[in-house]
Amino acid sequence: MIYSILDYGAIPDGRTNCAPAIQAAVDAAAGAGGGTVLVPSGRYYSGSLLLKSHVELRLETGAVLISSLDENEIHAFPAAPGEQPIDGWNGGFFLGARDAEDIRVTGSGVIDGQGDRVFSDADVDAGFHECPLRCAPFRPRLLLFENVAGLEIAGITLKDAAFWTLHMAGCKRVRVHDIQILNNDRGANNDGIDPDCCQDVIIANCLVETGDDAIVLKSTAPMAKRHGPCENVTITGCVLHSRDSALKIGTETHGAIRRVVFSDSVVKDCSRAIGIWVRDGGTVENIQAHHLTGGVRRYADAYDLPGAPGWWGKGEPIFVSATFRKGSALPSPGKIRRLSFSHISLDCESSLFLGGEESSVIEDVRLDEIHLRFVRQGTQPGCLFDEQPSARHIYPHTIPALYARRVKGLSLRNSTACFTGEDEAWDGTLTETEHCEDACICWHDSSSGL
Repeated sequence: MIYSILDYGAIPDGRTNCAPAIQAAVDAAAGAGGGTVLVPSGRYYSGSLLLKSHVELRLETGAVLISSLDENEIHAFPAAPGEQPIDGWNGGFFLGARDAEDIRVTGSGVIDGQGDRVFSDADVDAGFHECPLRCAPFRPRLLLFENVAGLEIAGITLKDAAFWTLHMAGCKRVRVHDIQILNNDRGANNDGIDPDCCQDVIIANCLVETGDDAIVLKSTAPMAKRHGPCENVTITGCVLHSRDSALKIGTETHGAIRRVVFSDSVVKDCSRAIGIWVRDGGTVENIQAHHLTGGVRRYADAYDLPGAPGWWGKGEPIFVSATFRKGSALPSPGKIRRLSFSHISLDCESSLFLGGEESSVIEDVRLDEIHLRFVRQGTQPGCLFDEQPSARHIYPHTIPALYARRVKGLSLRNSTACFTGEDEAWDGTLTETEHCEDACICWHDSSSGL
């Protein structure tokens, strides 16, 4: 059955808070055992909306659902009896659901987070206008789903998120496909898609343009405790642009992240193509990435603000890091093992980086058909390694094609590296290793270029 929000009093003027009307339509559909809540063409401003089991929210062509940024109209999930609030989760969300099943958000309309109202350019990066923008103090998540089984997000456009765009925590049987995420590509913390301790996830045929990571798999502390590992995730057929990583795994690694496939996608001017971190004692294992193309580059940071955040990454095609957070008391940052990368062709500005520690040796890394063209694309000089966030932080280092520290079981074959143009960052060195075991590294002659 169809439940039009107009029948419940929604006014498409872009100003009136339609949350009561839209929520009434959702409640009516849920009360009838399920149905489709229809958002017709028009602009609908709204406070927080809570979806419920067996309800589809469908946005017609021309429909725009606009998120409020008023703290009085944006809410967190209702607390269960005796439940303690989770630190950092109380900023609220615009659209979401919790402890539900069979929820769909579909159509060809737009959900607008009004991020253009929370970001501003303080011009603190020596005039490059590339660093993260200054942020307003209140920034809600755009979409937040926790413990939803059978979740589908399809067809819609998510625009100008003020904070994380699509955060899914502890969700199972998830399909995200054929959506667009069009965020400010200097917006801090406006991640595209965040599966956090989710299982059985398919992300396919999506276009993501954002400032923070395009797709980032997490295992945050509260969600790892509630929902277990993040596992069985496929990402395919996407075009990803970010000033951080196209695909990031970590840094939040309080539980396991495993069985992830990233394939057949384009990496468009990111800081890194693939970044894998352990920092919090968890394990990342059984990760495959193949058939990727595009380019990665370095962006300017906020020079005039000591301690101000910058983008993580200096143009690495692949970045794998197991090291300690600054001040960490853990005996080990965690484990990274069984990684496979193949058929990857990228322009880049920094090394294929693998960095472990004595207590966190990276194990079993296979690289095949990796083709790298080192060429200046951005505005910034090189000669830096970037291991943020960690005690190692950022430090000067020349740029070999492959840098490996504390790796056991490393194989590279059928691969080329071409150094193009003169640059102080690279001197033509192909491989630099420190404390590695069982390494078999064989570059092909790439003097003629790619």
